[in-house]
Amino acid sequence: MTLQSGLSRVLTEYRHLLAGRPVGLITNQTGVDENLQSNVPLLAAYCQLKALFGPEHGLSGTAQAGVKVGADLDQLLPVYSLYGQTHQPTTEMLEGLDLLIFDIQDVGARFYTYTWTMYRSMQVASEHGLSFMVLDRPNPIGGERVAGNVSELDFLSFVGQHPIPICHGMTVGELAQLFKAECQLDLDLQVIPMSTHWKRKHLFEKTGWSWVPPSPNMPRPQTAQLYIGTCLIEGTNLSEGRGTTMPFEWIGAPWLDSHWLSQAFDDLRLAGIKARSIQFEPTFSKYQTECCHGIQMHLIDSSRACPIEATLHLINLVHKRYPDQFQFQEAFFDKLVGTDRLRLAILSQQSVEDLIQDWKQQSLAFRQHRQPYLIY
Repeated sequence: MTLQSGLSRVLTEYRHLLAGRPVGLITNQTGVDENLQSNVPLLAAYCQLKALFGPEHGLSGTAQAGVKVGADLDQLLPVYSLYGQTHQPTTEMLEGLDLLIFDIQDVGARFYTYTWTMYRSMQVASEHGLSFMVLDRPNPIGGERVAGNVSELDFLSFVGQHPIPICHGMTVGELAQLFKAECQLDLDLQVIPMSTHWKRKHLFEKTGWSWVPPSPNMPRPQTAQLYIGTCLIEGTNLSEGRGTTMPFEWIGAPWLDSHWLSQAFDDLRLAGIKARSIQFEPTFSKYQTECCHGIQMHLIDSSRACPIEATLHLINLVHKRYPDQFQFQEAFFDKLVGTDRLRLAILSQQSVEDLIQDWKQQSLAFRQHRQPYLIY
């Protein structure tokens, strides 16, 4: 049987929760059923759909990262941006609503902002006495792996507003339950789970669904697997491959020696992941139209690879070889990582291995901490 999303199940088994209610829908282009039909007309058949809310990248998912998105009109429905003048629904936007529904495909990384759009919207719903419903979808990189450090309180931001690891291994529905409990929200929260066919060990390919890119630089499920590590490259002056066909898989800069880097990386003998020397020219973003030399990260065995550790080693290698050329974008890098300890360790040429071992302990503790909120 085909895996059913929370969207499909609310339309078949839980219609009574929608009947007659004035609803605001937080969604984007990923809000489709297993047959790629949009959730907007599907849900509108069973409730009074009053407004749409779009996250980063907009309702259609076309805006590039960090670009503010304005309000719009989708046929007869107002479309409010939650990544423009505000990151959360305002009182005016919520007028006349009884229920907010969240239906967006996440990618399983702490710094992917859709999770925090949900987090902020849950808080606002609690303050205004609205109900909140999450139509659950799979974590495309699986639900077993937990990896990376838990963000420190001093480094919370819109790329990490609550202390969770970089790779949390939870669905948005499970995260919603965690947020409600740990933020002590007075909120009528309903999570409509997927069918029981989803297993925590499953990657997105096991769903049988078509991949709808959640954002412009997430073209395929394999990108999401590497992204949990290589997104940290955004906080440096290395190109993370934006402006190419392989974002977050191609990494480089005009001043790098690609053959040295690929050899040095492979000499680390990291499990499940290998490097290949490449050249590329970004059409936008860092080093636009310049020839960059670097590597492509290849996942040889997803079950054994740890892209977070691989990226820490990669940054450390480049800094040691190119201390004058390599730079951190300090504030942004620290927000992405959720601490300044990694940057300071690399700058002082301390071993990143000690941090990696510490992070393993943090993620191991979170694996136990998350247990009460797991659905599958």
